[in-house]
Parts: sequence; C-alpha cells; structure tokens
Amino acid sequence: MNIPLEDDEIAYLSGRTGTLAFVRTLGRFFYLETEAEEVVIFTDDDDLLVASTFDVGEKARRGLRCTLFLIREMNSPLIVLRKGHPASPRLKTVVSVGDKTRVSCDVQAGTHPEQDVLCGTSDLDGVLVLSAPGGAEVKNFAGVVVTEKFL
Repeated sequence: MNIPLEDDEIAYLSGRTGTLAFVRTLGRFFYLETEAEEVVIFTDDDDLLVASTFDVGEKARRGLRCTLFLIREMNSPLIVLRKGHPASPRLKTVVSVGDKTRVSCDVQAGTHPEQDVLCGTSDLDGVLVLSAPGGAEVKNFAGVVVTEKFL
C-alpha cells in the first residue's frame, strides 16, 4: 500500500497490541550512539524515521509523535543498548532510520545498531516500511492507516 506523506505529516499504523508511526527525514542527518562509538547517519529526503510502541490508542500516538519530534526536530540521538541491557524491557518506544525498516517481534528492543530492523508487537511482525518518493510503501499490513499533521 502506498501512503503519501508530506514533509509536515506523520503516518500511524495501528495493530491490536502495537502502533507504528513514521515521518520523512527530509534529508537530515542523525546521531546513532552505541557503547563503543558514535555514528552519523546521512539520509535522503524521502528516507523515513520509523517508531514502534507496544501500546495502542491516543496515548501511544502522542508518545510516538513526541519521540519522532525529539529526534527529527531537536536532533536527539538514537541510542543503541547492548544486548541484555536491563533498560531494554522498559523502553516504551524504539526507532529506526533509513530507506527500509522491517518490524520483528523476535528482536530485543533498542539493541540493534542495524537500522533496518525494529522491535514490534507480534501483530505487526513482518511489516515492511519502505521509503518512496513523497511517502512510503507499506507491505504485509492490512490494518488501519491514519495520517495527520506532524508539525
């Protein structure tokens, strides 16, 4: 499914137990912080920031919007935890950036420096979000999509 997305819009994919949201990166760069290094990720205009939460409803959408705003508009870094980190189960949202994001329920939240996999709930497992000119291409998702003003 194609989802048109303006520079100032956010899209939400709602499952039964989790929600995804994404915005265009607008060609900005992002900092990825691990225990060992800092990596700068350069993006193209149509690349996407994709966030996942293990909740649904208005509170989940507000949390995702806030997370994406902090990263895209305020340059907050993406933090990668080591596998087994005690904070991982307490993360409320996780984020990836790039031209492709695959959602998996088989990864530990916040522990993947590879920016093409994102932890999500089982009902969103296998969803693929691809950047496309002026929006996104979403595969393996048949649920509700909502877009609204982001800024």
